[in-house]
Amino acid sequence: MTDTSQLGLPLLQPSQAQKHVTVNEALARLDGLTHLTLQSVSVTAPPASAAAGEAHGVCVGATGAWTGHDGEIAIWSNGGWVFVSPQTGWRAFVADTGKAVIHDGAGWVSAALAVSPNGAASIFDVAEFDHSFGVETVSTTSVLIPQYAMVFAVTGRVKTVITGTLTGFDVGVSGAATRYGSGNGLAQGTWMVGITGQPVTYYADTALEITANGGDFAAGELRLALHYYLPTVPGI
Repeated sequence: MTDTSQLGLPLLQPSQAQKHVTVNEALARLDGLTHLTLQSVSVTAPPASAAAGEAHGVCVGATGAWTGHDGEIAIWSNGGWVFVSPQTGWRAFVADTGKAVIHDGAGWVSAALAVSPNGAASIFDVAEFDHSFGVETVSTTSVLIPQYAMVFAVTGRVKTVITGTLTGFDVGVSGAATRYGSGNGLAQGTWMVGITGQPVTYYADTALEITANGGDFAAGELRLALHYYLPTVPGI
């Protein structure tokens, strides 16, 4: 046995010369994997430069120095990449998405609270996006509530002052214009928290609709966040 079974740390061998090299490599891997933060799990090419201990989840189709290491964790150590295979149940924080992930044995599952042996997941996610207004009375978001999502709340903040002839705005969906709030303010920094008394499940991808009160939008930008639960099905 040359490596440990869980973290893949190299082991000293009997009568081994330069033991410090093996020990230092083991410590570098341990340092990179403990309280694991992955810079990304969606890129295929290694960065042009990296800090010591920086870790990445290597995506399928890896290139350059990551070629042949699809699905592994790449840790920058001593001027090169060290690779470790993640195990089922490992958890990490992904820096470029701001979300926690769990490994299900085949890949990283984002925002999962729990994953079954065959890959069914309970996902509690927050989808944040910016929405810009044009000259319109009802503005429809391009980001959609996912099919089968159970939405608990929609929160938001005015990123750029909303202008026009309106006095405020409502947030909802088609057929329920005020489901996630009504009479919201227009000034930059104004915030909203739209919580329904009972979570609502959407059985098709659904856009949010933002309706102007007493006039029309002209310009401005709103930052929104969807807070929802999403179940996924098991594999075969």
